Amino acid sequence: MLIILLVIIAVVAIWFIGTYNGFIQLRNKVEEAFSTMDVYLVKRYDLIPNLVETVKGYAKHESETLENVIKARNAAMSATTPAEKMESDNQLSGVLSRFMALAESYPELKANTNFIDLQNQLQRMEDEIANSRKYYNGVVKQFNTKCETIPSNIVANIAGFEKQPLFVVNEDKQRENVKVQF
Repeated sequence: MLIILLVIIAVVAIWFIGTYNGFIQLRNKVEEAFSTMDVYLVKRYDLIPNLVETVKGYAKHESETLENVIKARNAAMSATTPAEKMESDNQLSGVLSRFMALAESYPELKANTNFIDLQNQLQRMEDEIANSRKYYNGVVKQFNTKCETIPSNIVANIAGFEKQPLFVVNEDKQRENVKVQF
């Protein structure tokens, strides 16, 4: 009887350790995924002033839009927590889409090679950010599923593992149509 009890305790201990280690691996993947996304966001923040300066020469009367881009960029750069970074990035994405629509209304700007190069770099960066968001959300989904499913949720509750936030689109800003006026 003692041997059976020891075997059961050993099996439960091995299961607990394996599940705990699985949580640690997933948590580290979540942190790595967010960090990768953050690197791309910083690269985008570095590109934005160059784009704005290029556009300023062509669109002097559009100062409000340009100021909004810089304000959103600065707010995004000063965000510290993952939740703040996600929210400020959603706001910046919305302002950038309006900014790029503004640039479309200036034919001489669209022909400027510096602007075209910066616009292409920003587009590549946006693609990288989108891919890193997908990866982040995929890893977070795995982590959250493990936190919520039986029996691993027992280990999650004991060890203090909590659901992580998904990176979601800001419904108000990014789903609205961009208005282009000439």
